[in-house]
Amino acid sequence: MTATVTATVTAPPPDSDETAPPHTGDRVISSRISHDWGWPGPGAAFRITHQYKVPIAQPPEPPLPYLRTIGVGRHPSDSPPYDQISFRFKGAFPSYDVEYVPQLISDGSGLPVPMPGAGSILRIVFHNAQAHTLDGKSSTIVSAPPQAVGFKGITRYAPAGDFEGVVTYGVGVGRPVSKLPHTPVRIYEVEKIEQGQHLYVVAVQVDTTAWR
Repeated sequence: MTATVTATVTAPPPDSDETAPPHTGDRVISSRISHDWGWPGPGAAFRITHQYKVPIAQPPEPPLPYLRTIGVGRHPSDSPPYDQISFRFKGAFPSYDVEYVPQLISDGSGLPVPMPGAGSILRIVFHNAQAHTLDGKSSTIVSAPPQAVGFKGITRYAPAGDFEGVVTYGVGVGRPVSKLPHTPVRIYEVEKIEQGQHLYVVAVQVDTTAWR
């Protein structure tokens, strides 16, 4: 399944997963649903593509969109209710695929990445992106919650790769992928100024109606 990103601006989703209290000047520049509620089952990945010129910045900045922070939050009062994990990039929106997979495999070793407590696993693969500094010695991530999230919809998350422009994460979902009705997923994109940083946020939302 392929989604086309449109320029339609909608009301931004609640931002309960910001990584720090708001600063004066924080604001949403634009917000859009890049893929509405659906089920990215095995073999039916959501695929979102963005175009931009590389390098997007000159040294010492990385040449690709780079991951700066990760946030998680619960939205129990929305309709439908959902849990959310947000990946905040600098530079631009990366392209990405989102799909339920039988297990999370490390891009480097080819070995399974443990995801205890997850009924199913949602794999998110960011393309033309990175999570390391230009010299390859450090992570660009300055803030992230504990990997054991502990929500009912999103139980945990784990990194599974950062190599040659591909950044991979797994998100544990509380219900098995085979359980009916399937657990839907939605993706929001928000361009914003947060904590004085110009960020491009990919928010992956997991419907928690089944846990009401």
